[in-house]
Amino acid sequence: MQQELIALLGADKVSVATDDLATHAIDKWNFAASPEVVVFAESTDDVSKVLAFAHQNKIPVTTRGAGIGYVGGAVPIQGGIVLSVARMNQILELAPADGLAVVQPGVITKTLQDSAAEVGWYYPPDPASLKECSLGGNIATNAGGPRCLKYGVTKNYVMGLEVVLADGTITRVGGRCHKNKTGFSLTELFVGSEGLLGIVTEATLRIIPHPQRRAMLTATFAQFSEAAAAVQTILNSGHLPSALEITDAFTLQAARDYLGADSLPAGEAHLIVEIDGRNSAVEAELPELESLLSTAGALSIETHRDDAACEAVWKLRREFSYSLRATGLTKLNEDIVVPRSKLVELVEFAQELAANTGIPVACFGHAGDGNIHVNLMVEDYDDPEKKKPADAALDQLFNWILANRGAITGEHGVGLAKKRWFQQAVGEANFSVHQAIKNALDVDAVLNPGKFLG
Repeated sequence: MQQELIALLGADKVSVATDDLATHAIDKWNFAASPEVVVFAESTDDVSKVLAFAHQNKIPVTTRGAGIGYVGGAVPIQGGIVLSVARMNQILELAPADGLAVVQPGVITKTLQDSAAEVGWYYPPDPASLKECSLGGNIATNAGGPRCLKYGVTKNYVMGLEVVLADGTITRVGGRCHKNKTGFSLTELFVGSEGLLGIVTEATLRIIPHPQRRAMLTATFAQFSEAAAAVQTILNSGHLPSALEITDAFTLQAARDYLGADSLPAGEAHLIVEIDGRNSAVEAELPELESLLSTAGALSIETHRDDAACEAVWKLRREFSYSLRATGLTKLNEDIVVPRSKLVELVEFAQELAANTGIPVACFGHAGDGNIHVNLMVEDYDDPEKKKPADAALDQLFNWILANRGAITGEHGVGLAKKRWFQQAVGEANFSVHQAIKNALDVDAVLNPGKFLG
């Protein structure tokens, strides 16, 4: 296979080097499977040639972008070819006049954000890994982030795609128009498809005018329930922050242990409220929000009035994950979603789960849309005797989530990590529809096999 691929693409794009195979055997999840060969595509034509070859020879192909997913989505569970699009990393067009950017899939998310900002425009989706993750991966998982409360997730910014299908056919869906109702909504079909239906080689993404200013309030509360109630109060009062982030007591304590006791004010829950817009509007909204937080029982309230101050808070927020890792425990990071009214019940359930299993549970995340990262903190997860009760606890978590009309993933995707709950989550009829679409577009199941559809 290696020599045939070299003949198709050239030796500089094909590797069986030990380091390359090892790097492309994993993502950020705790499982590895080695490919037989890694291909570094540099163009749509490269991708098309590889898929045509794989289709003819029924060789599994797993697409990889930056490789920092959390669910094993880029792990080549059946070996074969890992097709990396990391070298396809060009912003092909930045067109504020049309309100769009055209990018290759290997472009890092923050690179597009920075390029848009330089011309006064804005690409809002902001996963926590935005400095590392690629836009192709964002599209594959329909990535979100804190600001999706106000601005929406990745699918809300995908106007058109160039996609290579399983047999090497190149097609385009959507386009450059902000309104387009021509046929089925095939663009959204590929967004979130996790590499099972085709490989995105170019994306036309919506950009919007950049907000003139942003600012932030942070507050601590004696109890998580008070912070959750404050979230509802803010939204019910007619405010729509760009981000509303909540953090529980376990995570806060881990952060104080890792960053220093004075890194966060006293309190068992923490809330971040970010707003943006015209300068005058932001200036008027800050005191209104401060009054609401005070009335809601905040122990402390701090105001952060400019970009630098807001970035300092987000830097602290990003340290929460590192703080949890610093406990020495394995963090099973589950990006579940519940209806926003269920936030308190979710954390109460997490606390009961921790008490009943002896496994600490840390909760923090996007309170504004109910997407809370529930982290089971497991000692020696590699030990089968420790892994078994942890997996049983995950079962309890996901069963509770589904019983409460939640979703098993809000932004990470299903991949391998959540495969065993997928059919239960979508139901028999929906599962059959997924299989029918997969069979229609990838009859030999060469694209990312072994994931949530088998």
